[in-house]
Amino acid sequence: MSMFPQSALKPGVRKREVFGWAMYDFANSGYTTVVLTAVFSAWFVGGVAGGEAWGTLAWTSALAISSLIVMLTMPGLGAYADLRAAKKRLLVLSTLGCVLGTAALAGAGPGDVAWALVAIVLSNVFYSYGEALIAAFLPELATEDRMGSVSGWGWSFGYLGGMLTLGLSLWYVTHAQAQGLPASHFVPVTMLITAGIFGASALVTFALLPERAQALSRPAPGAGFQASLARLKRTWREARSFQDFTALLVCSVAYQAGISVVIALAAVYAEQVLAFQQTETMLLIFLVNIAAALGAFAWGYVQDRIGHCPALGITLAGWIVMTVLAALATGPGLFWLAAVIAGLCMGSSQSAGRALAGVLAPGQRRAEFFGLWMFAVRLSAIIGPMTYGLVTWSTGGNHRLAIASTGLFFVGGLLLLTRVNVQRGIAAAAAANDEAAAQPR
Repeated sequence: MSMFPQSALKPGVRKREVFGWAMYDFANSGYTTVVLTAVFSAWFVGGVAGGEAWGTLAWTSALAISSLIVMLTMPGLGAYADLRAAKKRLLVLSTLGCVLGTAALAGAGPGDVAWALVAIVLSNVFYSYGEALIAAFLPELATEDRMGSVSGWGWSFGYLGGMLTLGLSLWYVTHAQAQGLPASHFVPVTMLITAGIFGASALVTFALLPERAQALSRPAPGAGFQASLARLKRTWREARSFQDFTALLVCSVAYQAGISVVIALAAVYAEQVLAFQQTETMLLIFLVNIAAALGAFAWGYVQDRIGHCPALGITLAGWIVMTVLAALATGPGLFWLAAVIAGLCMGSSQSAGRALAGVLAPGQRRAEFFGLWMFAVRLSAIIGPMTYGLVTWSTGGNHRLAIASTGLFFVGGLLLLTRVNVQRGIAAAAAANDEAAAQPR
């Protein structure tokens, strides 16, 4: 299979392991597609919160709280995973937590605000843990020069999983609506569908993906919130000596903030500015996912050929074009074009960023450094949507200005990317690996 050559993998790594790794992207993508974007977000505001004005603020606040929890705890969790070679064990636990949290959302009916908020915070925290842990497996599987394409396989496969979960959910919603059933009936079923596909698909990952890391002899860090904060400070302090990894983190905060706006608010923009109907919005989400899958898969090969930074930079330029088109769109045609560009850039930029982080992270501390990378991603998930919301609030609901201002995040990311020197970063990671290997176990 020429598009999946054995030469792209490290010695001893089998293709079935990469398939198992990619299946986790397939498994967890339904959570973001159905829960965060397409179904439960709207149900929470209109159904659980009864359409009250505070509903949107409560929803975005819950997402912000979950991001804050991940920011403060993931570096400590990643350090423990490295020290104990426990990435897979923690991945199983985080998956179980997200699946149970997603299933718990099925119990959130009209007025069950507290239940829904607790369930969304917990499910999103565990989802984010799993996202960081599975990313830390990538450098164990792919060679440095094929990190982009292997990352692209997983990311593109993930969008297929998201479309499967969304497709089954929409099929049930259509069936239920034809029977005259209300949203209070069919939304809970979509949560159970999402949880079921996540859990079942993740079993393939657990069966095929081994833990290749070796436990270190250093004592494990302390437990608890205070210890996690201390670990976060220490990890950040030590990561600053890896100047290119640090530069990538700052760059990621900028451009991921823009991406988080698109994920959370594209449907809102389509309905508020261009008066899209629900069916049109659903088709829009499908189109974005298809384009994202193609972009992630194909762009990984381009990234391996032209280099990590040029590949990521091109996608950021594409994001800038997208925001301009979306801001100028007065009819569906131009906005559909912007959506296609967004999809292509979404899959490729996120895959490229993950691969670049894998190249620059020192091998003995991958989970810990990917925890720091997740800190940056979660920070951007707070900054981006809150900025959009503040712009619309301060301008009396001017969504066009808000989406145009989102383009500044991508401009900033493109400028910050110029500070990343990949070869220097790879050399620093290799030196850290050599130093760690020389220490007695």
